[in-house]
Amino acid sequence: MNNILNITNGDSAVSIIKEASIEGKFLPWRDVLHVGAVPSGLSFEELSIVRTKYIVSRGWGSEKDVSSSFNERLEMMNNIESYDKVILWFEHDLYDQLQLLEILNWFSTHTYNGELSIICTDNYLGRCNAEEISALIEYKKLVNKEELTLAKKAWEAFSSETPQEWVNLLTLDTSSLPFLESTVWRFLKEYPSCMNALSKIEQDILEIVHAGEYRIAKIFGEQQKREEAIFLADTVFVDIINGLMNENAPLLKSNSGKNILLPFSAEQEVSLTNEGKEVMFGKKQWLAKNSFDKWLGGVHLTKENYWCWDGKKLCK
Repeated sequence: MNNILNITNGDSAVSIIKEASIEGKFLPWRDVLHVGAVPSGLSFEELSIVRTKYIVSRGWGSEKDVSSSFNERLEMMNNIESYDKVILWFEHDLYDQLQLLEILNWFSTHTYNGELSIICTDNYLGRCNAEEISALIEYKKLVNKEELTLAKKAWEAFSSETPQEWVNLLTLDTSSLPFLESTVWRFLKEYPSCMNALSKIEQDILEIVHAGEYRIAKIFGEQQKREEAIFLADTVFVDIINGLMNENAPLLKSNSGKNILLPFSAEQEVSLTNEGKEVMFGKKQWLAKNSFDKWLGGVHLTKENYWCWDGKKLCK
């Protein structure tokens, strides 16, 4: 049945869902929203352009392929009324939940007269087999107005120029979106630590290397074990590793003296610099010796607009 549209978190999930003989067309939501700018006040079309430029700038795809992917997504969403049913297939982790907020926000501001439903559990779709995917159908439920309203508020908070609205979500009843609270907490940990200006992922990496693991592939695996809900793509991980090596005061160095590239190989190893050890233990602020230019949702962090996370609250 082509009048059903299944929207999910990426191509791997699409492949598995197809194997389960789920009816309809498929739209993979190919965007890593927890990194790069997601500015407020943009239309869906305008934000697609911003995200296209960011993904291309990171080298995660050619301009032709990335633009084509976003344009296909725009076309399908603009023709949403041609589908009698839309089913959202998503997971509980940060990567998926931000995508889900974007999609639900879109539906909150556009007319859709068909049946909108959601399947969202703590199962990793890409790791399921066809039988397990089929079993998830029992969790399908209709999206209601309360969920759309909360998602709109959360998306606006995520794309806000300051992080207060995102933090304020923790004071609300978010039970209608059961994974939203954990998503808010996890994203806050990607703000620079007040102790040393490192994000949680950056701190994890240094600690893993300090503990004696130098192999890139193993470091990636060990970092994922430290997450309650795995969300980090290897492409983003490599970017973070290279960032730790390429500032004015590098915290890591590679055995080859070159940047880390995908795919991972057994020869790729990194080690801590003396600076890295001091920053890891909070004896130095990494920010002090480096330029700082980072987007977290709609917040543009610079030395002039600096927010840090102390484990309980954001400080400026």
